[in-house]
Amino acid sequence: MLNKTLNEETTKLSKAAKNLRLYNTASHKTSVFNPAKPGQVGMYVCGATVQSSPHIGHIRAAIAFDIVRRWMLRLGYKVTFVRNVTDIDDKIMKKASEAGQTWWERAYIYEREFTESYNTLGVLPPTVEPRATGHITDMVELIERLIERGHAYVIKDDSGNPTGNVYFDVPSWEHYGELTHQNQNHNEIDGDEAAVIADKKGPSVDSTGNDIYNPTDPADASPDKHDPRDFALWKAPCDFDQPDARWKTPFGEGRPGWHIECSAMSHRYLGDDFDIHGGGLDLRFPHHENEMAQTTAAGWKSANVWMHSAWVTAKGEKMSKSLGNGLSVPVVLANNSAWVVRYALGAVQYRAMLEWSDQALVEAKSAYDRITNFLERAGRLLETTPTREEVQSVDADSLPE
Repeated sequence: MLNKTLNEETTKLSKAAKNLRLYNTASHKTSVFNPAKPGQVGMYVCGATVQSSPHIGHIRAAIAFDIVRRWMLRLGYKVTFVRNVTDIDDKIMKKASEAGQTWWERAYIYEREFTESYNTLGVLPPTVEPRATGHITDMVELIERLIERGHAYVIKDDSGNPTGNVYFDVPSWEHYGELTHQNQNHNEIDGDEAAVIADKKGPSVDSTGNDIYNPTDPADASPDKHDPRDFALWKAPCDFDQPDARWKTPFGEGRPGWHIECSAMSHRYLGDDFDIHGGGLDLRFPHHENEMAQTTAAGWKSANVWMHSAWVTAKGEKMSKSLGNGLSVPVVLANNSAWVVRYALGAVQYRAMLEWSDQALVEAKSAYDRITNFLERAGRLLETTPTREEVQSVDADSLPE
């Protein structure tokens, strides 16, 4: 097992910490990292939606932010690392129903698979790993806050009773689109234009990572919305929802929308002024755009730095469950060591697409073998092998730039 924890208590902040520069998706700029609290770093990384088994595309994102976290620790920062688990979701409900499972049984099975994959490939366990279903109260309170501030609305039936559907009012928030640099130059959309916009349901980014404006989330399609860009904060029960997948609220019985979960949980554990929010590139829109909007519309600060790791591709296409080209971690590990797989997933700059192939694994093994051979030769010359504690005691300032 690769997973070795580092001491997260800091006694000395490295001089090298002053030169750390991070690329911020929101600003499209690289700048010196200045944490909100001296000597401390708060990180929130979107974790898995536990609908099915993880593939190496998922693990690449986890490794990318594990490397960022480990470097922060090496620099002397105390890191609070929060990685959520989305354990209630449309896809989980549908697949559980198709498989004859309870939704929570399916979520638990695949949550364990993700955890095992993280551990096998050396991803440090998070400081906190909150499940969405454990924070329903936080989500309801946040939705009520947005309603009170005029940025969300409840759908009611003909008798004036709440139906359980609540939407974020995108035109009410002038800052919507700031993360992905979309221009929201109108507050209302007429019927014809709304129909055109509602038809645009392509991916949020193309194969090179450039934004493609997609104003609607197909999962939120509803004739009840005031604007096609509005997105669900709370959802009334669907046909495929199981009876215990719903909670009673002032705006009706139902369950949370996807985006509200991360706003509520990041605020719960990191407050409204934390340093880094991370996730895969495909989360940039709509998930992170919507998350930023509802967080700031609630009167809280968004994360100071947004970071997104690029995809793993196979023959030029994004590795994904929907395309059927996802390679599971056990399949990859059947013929490769965990060290080699981790090296292959971490060797490419995190914002660059990583083309997965047999040749990539051959090159990773060759590089890893060079490192281990060097350490063995050095050990023979020194007539000793440095302990992990001795290696970890090396100050970051003494490392080559």
